[in-house]
Amino acid sequence: MNALGEAFRAALASLNAHRLRSFLTTLGILIGTMAVIAVVSVLQGFSDSIRDQFSDLGSNSLTLDAVNDQENFRTGRINRLDFEDIDALRYKVPGVKDVAPIIAANLGAVTWRTRNVTPQILGTTEEAQVVLGTATRQGRFLTASDDQGGRRVVVIGVDVRDELKMPKDPIGEFLLIGREWFKVVGVLEKRGEIFGFSQDNRVMIPFSVARSLTGTFERPFMEVSFTVDDISQVAQVKERATRVIRASRNIQPGAEDDFEIQAADSFLKQFNQITATATAVLAGIVGISLLVGGIGIMNIMLVSVTERTREIGILKALGATRRDILTQFLLEAALLSLLGGLIGIVLGLLVGMGIAAMIPNFPPANVPIWVMLAAAGFSALVGVVFGIAPASKAASLDPIEALRYE
Repeated sequence: MNALGEAFRAALASLNAHRLRSFLTTLGILIGTMAVIAVVSVLQGFSDSIRDQFSDLGSNSLTLDAVNDQENFRTGRINRLDFEDIDALRYKVPGVKDVAPIIAANLGAVTWRTRNVTPQILGTTEEAQVVLGTATRQGRFLTASDDQGGRRVVVIGVDVRDELKMPKDPIGEFLLIGREWFKVVGVLEKRGEIFGFSQDNRVMIPFSVARSLTGTFERPFMEVSFTVDDISQVAQVKERATRVIRASRNIQPGAEDDFEIQAADSFLKQFNQITATATAVLAGIVGISLLVGGIGIMNIMLVSVTERTREIGILKALGATRRDILTQFLLEAALLSLLGGLIGIVLGLLVGMGIAAMIPNFPPANVPIWVMLAAAGFSALVGVVFGIAPASKAASLDPIEALRYE
């Protein structure tokens, strides 16, 4: 331990004696580490934000939606869900619990007094509060009696209230949606933005009202979110629902589905796969940068061995073993690389926070502790690996020849 401590002090003294050269030597490691920490911090912050957005959606939630490709849009034969599909899902699929159909109703502007906005207008049922994890901060949500009675009531998002300059407590106020008057009965909890789109710029009206206002004979754009009784039966319920919806839509055996049923967290899983792929690509690019930085350290250390030939000869003459010399030079290389890594981590955090702050409404950057520890450890490992050749050269010098070196 005493020998290791002495080697460590000698390595620090050598680096301190050539501070500028030491810093320039670590520049490649510094830049590579800074790049990976900066990008990981931005990606991690964004990923955490997405997880928060989906935190209220349990893994027992699924979504039924129609599928369209370029051919459908080119020919104008757009696939849409039917109201019969909703009834089939609700009443004919064992294991389905809450069913919340959602109509995207294009009813026009929403007006209060002299101000108007064009938010997303959704027609849905009381089950949406459970299925979508939607809560109200003021007033109440839609109820079954609202839907059954066709009441003109509306629950609004925070952005709609603010953009219309409505009172902080707008319960009881009346809004003009298209050509119909609606009474405000609730204000939704603030949900924030996802991918730059506000989740608070929306209003919700009873499903039956949205259905009637979009026209009896028109097939509106809609989707259905639903939950299952038993979370362990999600796959089985999805399979049963697929068979029932195929029968409801008269899809012949062997024909492809014109709809899809996805778990609520499937998007999150896909997003995690995308971020994992992006991180892997980044790791490859940064690996090249660290490789270049490691080669730089090796070159400088080889030069240092030549410059310190007489010093090495004196150390050996005084009794330093091959192992002592090898340890000292390996520690120097590891410390050089670790220094670059630590500075890179700090700068990467600052750059990541700066990038996140410059993008409007972007979530704050975040880096897990294990990522920083891994970056620091990998930096030191690079120094050790690329310091082996110079250290071995220094340890192999003949003490007599080294003392004769001019």
